[in-house]
Amino acid sequence: MIGSSGQSVLTPHSGPEHSITTLWWVMFGVACVGFTIVAVLLLLGWIRRNRAALPFGGTERAATRLVIGLGIATPLVLLTALFIWSDVFVIRTTAAPSPSSTRLEVHVVGHQWWWSLGYGGTTTANELHIPVRTRVDVTGTSADVIHSFWIPELNRKADLIPGRTNSLLLYADRAGTYPGQCAEFCGQQHAHMQLVVVAQPRAKFQQWLHGEQQPAAHWLPLFAKKGCANCHEIRGTPADAHVGPDLTHVASRELLASGTIPNDRAHLRAWLQDPQNVKPGTKMPNLPLSPRDLDALVSYLESLK
Repeated sequence: MIGSSGQSVLTPHSGPEHSITTLWWVMFGVACVGFTIVAVLLLLGWIRRNRAALPFGGTERAATRLVIGLGIATPLVLLTALFIWSDVFVIRTTAAPSPSSTRLEVHVVGHQWWWSLGYGGTTTANELHIPVRTRVDVTGTSADVIHSFWIPELNRKADLIPGRTNSLLLYADRAGTYPGQCAEFCGQQHAHMQLVVVAQPRAKFQQWLHGEQQPAAHWLPLFAKKGCANCHEIRGTPADAHVGPDLTHVASRELLASGTIPNDRAHLRAWLQDPQNVKPGTKMPNLPLSPRDLDALVSYLESLK
């Protein structure tokens, strides 16, 4: 499913990320200039060590001026210019939009180690769908420790802090799938706390959202009997817990365990049978499932599309 250029800030697919990428290249160029200046000063200092004057005839006073000009004044001017550009101009293009300028709001909650995504009264997990060329206001917080929501090809990072709500603009200028990541160390499975943003034409997005809003087609009592309903919600059924991801349409997702494994029968079976082996430290416990019960649960979850 992940068919983009990967988690690279150098392949922007939105206006805000274009601004960030341009700033990155400019900072890289300035760093190269700074490195060159330092190298030249060191070279001149080495030459001057055993000479009465610089190669071009400069006196001690000329050498002092050279150090002050290239070693102090030039870095100050360059760093001040970069600071103004990034913290005055670029920050405006990447900031959260005003509510009046957005057409969609998504609420993100970071958990150890997965993402809850809310569209009004509809909740899903780890797979964020947005309409293409639409300003989306992502508001986020955390349910436990500090996380950081980051889609490198679409915008900067936004820290998700318990008890506080931060906002971020998401905008994709073309349809595609853009991988994201938690960018703040949050525990043992931090590296496997991934998500994907799926940017779709508006008609396809509305079709997806309409499908997500529907309750589950049927119910399997074994789901509650084995304790799964103590943590998960399946809308339209007795399962209404919110400790783990919403599973109402889990079979429609491309990945499982927050991007850790593909969503197919073999991986789903392995996940239910021994989640600690698939994702060590995950909050999902190992359940005592007989082969018959395991097959029944796998078949049931595969039907939730």
